[in-house]
Amino acid sequence: MDSDFKKLSNKYKFFKYKGLLAILILILPSAIYIFLTYGKHNFTHLPYVGPQTDSTFHIIPDFTFVNQFNDTITKSDYQGNIYLANFIFTTCPTICPVMTYNMRRVQQKMSNYPNFKILSHSVFPEFDTPNVLLEYANKMQVDLTNWNFVTGKREEIYSIANYYFVNVLEDSTAQGGFLHSEYFILVDKEGRIRARNDDNGNNIGVYHGTDDYQVGLLIDDIKVLMAEYNLAKKNKNESKR
Repeated sequence: MDSDFKKLSNKYKFFKYKGLLAILILILPSAIYIFLTYGKHNFTHLPYVGPQTDSTFHIIPDFTFVNQFNDTITKSDYQGNIYLANFIFTTCPTICPVMTYNMRRVQQKMSNYPNFKILSHSVFPEFDTPNVLLEYANKMQVDLTNWNFVTGKREEIYSIANYYFVNVLEDSTAQGGFLHSEYFILVDKEGRIRARNDDNGNNIGVYHGTDDYQVGLLIDDIKVLMAEYNLAKKNKNESKR
């Protein structure tokens, strides 16, 4: 009898601890994020990218483009939002579909977070009219609620690419006729580029939009940046008390 009871007791403990472990696995990521957002901690903000001084930062300049609905899109549409930027073209036969798929993956992961947007620039604006961009977005099954595909004057698109620290170049020898970076650029609510430091303390600057691991890091860092803003808001409210 005692032996049977002991076996049942051990079996109960096994399932008890197994259940606790499963609960921890499910809630730990959310708990960490909540702690970063609301708890007291030694949180360090996501580093800035680009030249800066004690009072000035590298900031994305004003821009005016046209999106897939033929609406004018300016910097003011993104001010006050965390957003991701990238550069693609709809006839791209190589990396662009992968980039768009991975950007869609980020969008889905951030679907419950407010003040998050995406901005995809066409590097072939002469072909990528608003209608063409809309067809591409629909083909890629993109949610256009907070995602603009924009076109405009080539020189203006190529110029602003420099501010995002990405390369864009027409090249007849390249597949599709263009060379452009596969990077995703994370921009904060004030128009400053943000990115994590690597294990050696060097800022990575951008995230590889075709690399699953880097996209995963990006998703984590967007949440970190959001937590940074929430913490600043919390501290500001506490200082008013």
